[in-house]
Amino acid sequence: MKLSRIAAPAALFLTAALALSACAANEAPAAGDSTESASTLTGTLTGIGASSQGSAQEAWIAAFQTANPDVTINYDPQGSGAGRESFISGAAAFAGSDSALSDEELSGAFASCAADTKAIDLPVYISPIAVVYNVEGVDELNLDASTLAKIFSGAITTWDDAAIKALNPDATLPSAAITAVHRSDDSGTTKNFTDYLGKVAPSDWAEKAADAFPFQTGEGAQGTSGVIQAVTNGSNTIGYADASKAGDLGVAKIKVGEEFVEYSAEAAAAVVEESPLVEGREANDIAISLDRETTDPSHYPLVLVSYIIACQEYADPAQAELVKAYVGYLASDEGQQEAATSAGAAPLSSDLASKVADAIATIK
Repeated sequence: MKLSRIAAPAALFLTAALALSACAANEAPAAGDSTESASTLTGTLTGIGASSQGSAQEAWIAAFQTANPDVTINYDPQGSGAGRESFISGAAAFAGSDSALSDEELSGAFASCAADTKAIDLPVYISPIAVVYNVEGVDELNLDASTLAKIFSGAITTWDDAAIKALNPDATLPSAAITAVHRSDDSGTTKNFTDYLGKVAPSDWAEKAADAFPFQTGEGAQGTSGVIQAVTNGSNTIGYADASKAGDLGVAKIKVGEEFVEYSAEAAAAVVEESPLVEGREANDIAISLDRETTDPSHYPLVLVSYIIACQEYADPAQAELVKAYVGYLASDEGQQEAATSAGAAPLSSDLASKVADAIATIK
């Protein structure tokens, strides 16, 4: 992977964090088990943010609290934008976000952080974004970025449009209006989706990547669960969501190079592996500039990297200790396997995991 900022060895704290959590990431103590935990961590930690992390956070929290019974972790999946706002205001000790902090956000102050220090982006969750659909009689669907851009901007309005038919010559497409479902809240998933469209189909999607969906077309829905519900319960619907929530909905293949590609954790991870870091950031800020324009069909460029946003230095040392231990677990091999099992996420590569561990070690 094209990561070069932090060259220090992986920090010893991660080993300690793993030791705390090693007693059982997947297994709670049997009822009546009086064995005491070796953990000395205590306190409550509050995070707010990306709904894409929801399933993984549930599993992470259960495992971490099993290993650290005197710690309470609360995570509210309000969305990436709400998470960053809450973290900036001090309402949360960390944020979950499907997009890294912007330069404008980094130029401001962070209420939970020590004076004159900044926040950092720590990738912990890699997942494909699925283009989900519910169209009667359509079991397979191929779409390219140009056609997706026209559907979600409102330029294509019916399923039997010539552009869709050309990509799906063997499908029986209804002469029915398309309901394109987008996120109504500020969403890192939307930012990743619009970033993909803008980079791969710039002539059809001129809007800049943003957390807020840029058009007043289609139907808005709150959170990942809201999009999935709207697509499921609607008719002739299409939407975009973290692939872990796709369930039984149809999922379109997207065109990469000359082939139509299904999403997979491995194909999503391959894109991240080949992508550079965002330039101009602090050495311990691991924000990634995703390569959306790959033509390699073993890659799936409609992918999100979801971050934990934390302080470089906390005003409250007790919160720093909890954040450091918890995020250290998330980025560990054990934590990444938990996310893969519970949410179908792609584990961080060994190179990226090492860089994230080094960055987490600098938190104080």
